[in-house]
Amino acid sequence: MSGGEVAGILVAVFWAILVSFLAVALARLAQTLRATTKLVADVTDQAVPLLADASAAVRSAQTQIDRVDAIASDVQEVTSNASALSTTVASTFGGPLVKVAAFGYGVRRALGGRREDMPAREPRRTVIVGRTVSRREKRKPRGKRD
Repeated sequence: MSGGEVAGILVAVFWAILVSFLAVALARLAQTLRATTKLVADVTDQAVPLLADASAAVRSAQTQIDRVDAIASDVQEVTSNASALSTTVASTFGGPLVKVAAFGYGVRRALGGRREDMPAREPRRTVIVGRTVSRREKRKPRGKRD
C-alpha cells in the first residue's frame, strides 16, 4: 500500500465518522422537533379553553363593574337628596327651635331671678397661690402683676 492509498483510507474513515456524528445529531434534532411539535400542540389544546374562560371572566367582571357603577350613582343621588333634605329641615325647623329655646331660657332666667324666698347664692371662688379670688373680680394678666 502506498502513501496515497493510506491517505485515502484515512480521509474515508474521517468522512464516515463525520457522517455518523451528523446522522446522530440530525436524529436528535428530529426527536427534539417532534417533542417541540407535541408541546406546542398540547399548549394550543390547553390555551384555547383557558382563553375562553378568561374571556368569560372579563365579561362577568364588566357586568359587575356596570352594576357597581349603577349602585354608586344611586348612592350619590341618595346622598344629594339627603343633603338637600337636611338643609331643608335645618332651615325650616332650626330657626324656630333656636328661638323657642332662647325664649325658654329667658323665661327661666326671668322667673329664677324674681324669687325672693330663696337665698342668693354666694359667687364661686377660686384659689390662686394661697389667696381666694371671686370669679367676678378682674384678674391682672400674668405678665403684669405687681
